[in-house]
Amino acid sequence: MKILNAIPGSKPLSEQQVRDFLVSAKLNLQLGTIDEKGEPNIHPIWYIFENDKIYVVTSKKSKKAKNSLRQKLVYFSIDDESFPYKGVKGKGNVKILEDMSSNIKIAEKIITKYMGSLENDLARWILNEIKQGNEATLEISPKFYSAWSFA
Repeated sequence: MKILNAIPGSKPLSEQQVRDFLVSAKLNLQLGTIDEKGEPNIHPIWYIFENDKIYVVTSKKSKKAKNSLRQKLVYFSIDDESFPYKGVKGKGNVKILEDMSSNIKIAEKIITKYMGSLENDLARWILNEIKQGNEATLEISPKFYSAWSFA
């Protein structure tokens, strides 16, 4: 895991601190993509971090999915706006995952992380959309992380 210190002169985060933040932070990931006109777009989205990869689930028709898959490269940022400020950002390669059973498991983990349960209308709707083939699971393989903390 390549980690850059985002704020020169500050104490850098260790690999374990970056991993812990990515696993435990219940924050939106801001996904940066480039559209067909070459213009930047930023998309907030729920995520999970597992096996050194970041996973997101979104509609196959969404701008973020189309941009991500066309360019195969994204920029991401996850940051806590509460003091002490902390965050991780980076750039990564993207691919779509096709295995339905894996996609459902990933979505269930993401939903549980942010909603606490699969027993709600939104969770059921998202899982149904995956089963119907309307949702894409994107796997981001980070090239590097740039991290900061004021803790």
